[in-house]
This record gives sequence, structure tokens and C-alpha cells, in this order.
Amino acid sequence: MFTYEEIIASLSEYKDEKFRVFNERIVNIKSGSSIGVRTPQLRKYAKKLVGQSDFSFETLFSFPNDLYEIRLLKCLCVGYARLPFEEWLSEVEKCLPVLDGWAVCDLFCSTLKRVKKYRKEFLPLIEKCIADGREFYQRFGYVMLLGCYMEKEYLPFIFEKLEIADVSKYYVHMGAAWLIAEVLVKYYEDGVNYLKICPLGKETVNKAIQKARESYRLNETQKNYLKLLKK
Repeated sequence: MFTYEEIIASLSEYKDEKFRVFNERIVNIKSGSSIGVRTPQLRKYAKKLVGQSDFSFETLFSFPNDLYEIRLLKCLCVGYARLPFEEWLSEVEKCLPVLDGWAVCDLFCSTLKRVKKYRKEFLPLIEKCIADGREFYQRFGYVMLLGCYMEKEYLPFIFEKLEIADVSKYYVHMGAAWLIAEVLVKYYEDGVNYLKICPLGKETVNKAIQKARESYRLNETQKNYLKLLKK
């Protein structure tokens, strides 16, 4: 059975001090609260770890969350785990309290590609997270909608859930704006019609328009019209 000390020792073999200093600024965590392992290497390590015969989620989740890499490792191992869906979903939910920053949250979301095969079954967890109201629970919900539910049939659900976004929280504000921008890029008319009645604040609406206008997937006419919708 692997121990916390063994995991730290193994990860320390991949330490990059310059990257550690740089990354701590980017992901907005306290100086010295990470080892300095690059994400691709941590992903490889997670895949290897979760495939070991003595791997245990119970053991992994018993480790303290003081280091960035440990928090992210827990999420990545869950993402890569080959479990029956219901068991996997339970482990996904256990990761939610670990999400304490945009980087861990978004990297976790990007690893949950399996959700695309189980959209309807996963939807209740998204609803639960958005209704919860905590900053990174809500962000998790919106980023998952962006990554796995950007389909025409889910637009009414997306618009409904955006209405309860607590955009007073910065990372919810940014997640909601990112989601709206993606709708505008992929379903322009639907996105425009939503913007006209969007109850979210000025800052979020304008950020969504800004992000959409930065996309190469919209033409100049569309971008110019979006500019007129700024609050």
C-alpha cells in the first residue's frame, strides 16, 4: 500500500523549481504550497498510480490537501479510474471539497471526458453543484456544462442554471462569462437572444461579450453587433 510520504518522494523526482515559482503565481496559491510538477507529468503519474493493484481511493483521499499536486492528483486519479459509472460518480463527488482554485477545478473538469457518454446521468450532480452556491462548486458546474453539454438540446438547461450564478464570486463570474461566450460562438442567435434578457450583472455580460468577440469563429458583423449589447 502506498503512503503519503512515498507519493511525495515520487513526485519530488519531477520537481522543477522555476516552474514551481511560475505556476504558483498563475494558479494563485501560496508560495511554497506546491512541489513544482508539470501537469503532463502529473497526469502520467496519476494514470500509473490508479492502475496499480494496491491502489485505494480511501488511502488517497486520506492524504492532507496541503500541496497543490496532491489536490490535483486526487482529481486526476478519479478522472482516469476505470470503475462502473455509479461508483465512479461517487468518487467524482468526493473530489468536490478538494476544488479550491480555478486550476484544480478546470483540470479536473477537462479529465472527466467520460461524462459525454453519461450526460443525463451526470446532470443531477451539476444541478447540485450549481445550487450549492459555493464558489468552486458552481464553477465546476459551469465548466462541466461548457465542456460536455454544449449541444442545442441543453441550451435551455444552461440558460436556466446561469440565472442562479453567484457572480459576486470572481471565479463563478468568470466561469459563467466563459460559458455564455461559448454559447455565442457555437449558437450565435440563441446566445444573442439570451444576452438580451440575461439577468446577470454588467461585468459578467460584458466579459462574455469580450470573450466571444476574441474568438476567430465569429465574423466581424457578429462581433460588431455583440459590441452593441454591452451594458
